[in-house]
Amino acid sequence: MTSDDLTVKTVSLDIEGMSCASCVSRVEKALKKVQGVQEASVNLANETARVQLSPNVTRAQVLALLLQAVEKAGYQAHEHATEPAIVHEPSFSAAGISLLLSAPLVLPMLLGLFGIDWGLPAWVQFALATPVQFVLGARFYRAAWHAVRAGTGNMDLLVALGTSAGWGLSTWLWLAHDHGEHLYYEASAVVISLVLLGKWLESRAKQQTGAAIRALQELRPEVARLWRAGVETDIALAQVRVGDVLVLRPGERVPVDGAVLEGESHVDEAMLSGEPLPVHKQKGDALTGGSINGAGRLLMTTTAVGTQTLLAQIIERVESAQAAKAPIQRVVDKVSALFVPAVLLVALITCVGWWWSGAGLEAAFIHAVAVLVIACPCALGLATPAAIMVGTGVAARQGILIKDMEALELAQRVTAVALDKTGTLTQGKPQLLSFNALHEKRETLLVQVAALQQGSEHPLARAVLEAARREQLVLPVTQQVQAVPGKGLQGYVTDSGSLRLLAIGNRRWMQELGLALNPTASTQTESWVADLSPHWPGPVLLGSMTFGDALKPGSAHAVAQLQALGLHTVMISGDNQAAAQAVAEKLGIEEVIADVLPTDKAQHIERLRAQGYVVAMVGDGINDAPALAAADVSMAMSNGLGQSTDVALRTAGITLMRGDPTLIAAALDISRRTVRKIHQNLFWAFIYNIVGIPLAALGYLSPVVAGAAMALSSVSVMLNALLLRRGK
Repeated sequence: MTSDDLTVKTVSLDIEGMSCASCVSRVEKALKKVQGVQEASVNLANETARVQLSPNVTRAQVLALLLQAVEKAGYQAHEHATEPAIVHEPSFSAAGISLLLSAPLVLPMLLGLFGIDWGLPAWVQFALATPVQFVLGARFYRAAWHAVRAGTGNMDLLVALGTSAGWGLSTWLWLAHDHGEHLYYEASAVVISLVLLGKWLESRAKQQTGAAIRALQELRPEVARLWRAGVETDIALAQVRVGDVLVLRPGERVPVDGAVLEGESHVDEAMLSGEPLPVHKQKGDALTGGSINGAGRLLMTTTAVGTQTLLAQIIERVESAQAAKAPIQRVVDKVSALFVPAVLLVALITCVGWWWSGAGLEAAFIHAVAVLVIACPCALGLATPAAIMVGTGVAARQGILIKDMEALELAQRVTAVALDKTGTLTQGKPQLLSFNALHEKRETLLVQVAALQQGSEHPLARAVLEAARREQLVLPVTQQVQAVPGKGLQGYVTDSGSLRLLAIGNRRWMQELGLALNPTASTQTESWVADLSPHWPGPVLLGSMTFGDALKPGSAHAVAQLQALGLHTVMISGDNQAAAQAVAEKLGIEEVIADVLPTDKAQHIERLRAQGYVVAMVGDGINDAPALAAADVSMAMSNGLGQSTDVALRTAGITLMRGDPTLIAAALDISRRTVRKIHQNLFWAFIYNIVGIPLAALGYLSPVVAGAAMALSSVSVMLNALLLRRGK
C-alpha cells in the first residue's frame, strides 16, 4: 500500500459514451452503489467523474470496482490521466458519409417545393437509408440497449426508437403495400445524419471549453536538467526528487517548485498568477513550476514534485471546479431523471391519438417519430457544466481560481464586500517609521525587541527585524518566546547578563496590563514595549513604535469598481481606529471596523449577514480563516506565488492568485456572467422542449425538422457558453 492510497480520497475517471443528462444520472447511480463511495459527481461537458471515497477505504481497493460499475451501466471508463492528454480532432467521417447518403433522399422533397414531382425508386431509397440507419447509426442502438438493460432511458434510446419507427414504417409500406416513391426513409436517415453532425460540432466545442486545463497542463516541461558534481544531465520530470539541484537556462520553464540557490533573473509567472510583469528572483526566492525563466541562468533546489507542486494543485482545483455541480444543477438532474419516460409516454399518446382521430397509421407513426426525435435531454445536461467549464477556465487565465461551485453561484448575489486591510488593500510590508525608547538608549531597546521577533512571521515583526539589519545590530539570546493571539508576543531576552521579560503588543494589551498610554489618536499603526520582569512592582512602559504600510496601486480603483457594482464596502482591521479610518478615507470605503482580534472578525461578518447582506470576505487566507469561513463567499488573496498561495488554495472558495485587489470585482463579474449563461442555457433548453414537443405532437413539425432542431439545441448551448471567453 502506498502513501497515496492512504491520503488520496478522491478518484477521477474519464467516461466515454455519455450522450445526455440521463446518462449522467445513470453513471452517478452506478458509482454511488459501489461500497466505499461517499459521493459521485459526473460532468457531461468534459465527460469526467469525481468520486469521493470513505475514510476507511483506499483508492486501490475501489478503483477496479468503480470501472466495473461504469462498464456494467453501459459506458467505458478509465482513470483520469494527470499528464496532458493528446487532443484528437473529432472525426467528421461518420457525419460526412451519412450526409452524403442522405442527400439524394432529401432531393425529391426539395424539388417538390418548386413543383417538380420526382422521386427515387423504393429500392434505391432502401439501399441509401439502411446503412445510415444500422451502420452509421449503430452507436445509437448500442447505447439504447445499455440504457434498456439498466432500466433507464436516454437520448440514444429516443433517437433509436424514432428513426427505427420511420425506417420500419417505410419498409412495411414498400413491401406490404407497394407505396413506391412516397416513403419516409429520408426522415430517419436525415435525423441520424443531423444528430451525428450535431455531435461532431458539440465535440469541437467541448475541446474549446477544456482549453484552460490543457494550457495549464502544457506548462509542465518533459525534462529537467539535473546539476550534480558540476555536471548537467537531462532527466525525465518524473525522476526529479525533493532536494535535487536543477539548472535553469534562459527561456526555459521551471520544471518543479523550488528556491533559487544561485544566480539572478526575472521569471514570468503570468500563466499561473495572471501577473503580466516578470518577477525579479534572487538567492532564496521561491520558484514555481510552470513559470518561465528570463535572461539569467539559475541554479535551484527542489522543494516539491509531482502532485505536491503548486501547478499540480492549481490544475487539480480547476478540474475539481469544472467537474463539480452547481446547486442549480440538482433541479436539472431531477427533471432529467423523469424526462425520457415522460417523452415515451407523450409519443405513445400522440400515436394513439392521431390514429384514433382517423388520421391513419402512417401519419400517427410520423407524428410520434417527430416527438421522439425532437425531445433531446442533451441540451439540459450540457447547459450548466458547459458554462461552468468556460467560466472557471476564463477565471483561471486571469489568476482567479474558483474551487467551490456554491461560491460561484452565490458570488453573483453578493451585496457587501468585507476587506482585510493589511496584505489585501496595503502592500503587507510595513516599515518601521519611528522607534521611541523612554528609559534607555534606543539601540539597546531596539536590539532586544528585534531579538524577540526573530521567529515571528507577522509583517510588523519583519519590519522591526529589517530595521535592525539596516543598523547592523547583533541580536542577543532569547528564551520562552510565545505569541499572545490578537495582542502581541512576550519572552525573555538577555540584558547585561541577566534575563528580562518583555511584552510587545497593541494598545488593548498594554491597557489590560494597566499601562497609561498617550490618548492622542495616531493615523499610523502603533505598537508598544513593556517590561514585565518580576523585580518591578508592575509592568513598566519602555517605548513605542509606529509603522507605515503603503497602499497597493490598485486599491482605490478596486473599491471604486465594487461600489460601481452597487456593493457595500467594509474594512475590517486589527489596527487602531484612527489608522484604519485614514486608510478607508483615502480609498472611499464606506464602513470601518477597527481594533478587531482575528478571532472576532467572524462575529462582524455574522453581524453584516444579520443585517441582510450577502457577504464576501476577502483576506490573505492565513489569519482570516474564521472570517472567511463565516462569510457567504470567501476570497483568499495570495500576495505572490509560494506558501501563502498554497494556504490560500486550501482556505477559500475563490483564490486570487496575485495580490491585485482589482481581481475582487473581476471574480464577482465572472461569477455573474457565468451564472447568467447557466440561466440562459437552461431557459433555452427548457423552452426548446416545452415548445417543440407539443408542436411535434400536434403535427406541425416533420421528423426532419425535429432532428435538425434537436441537433441545433445542444450545439447552441455549447456555443452560448463559449461566448464567455469573449468577455473582459
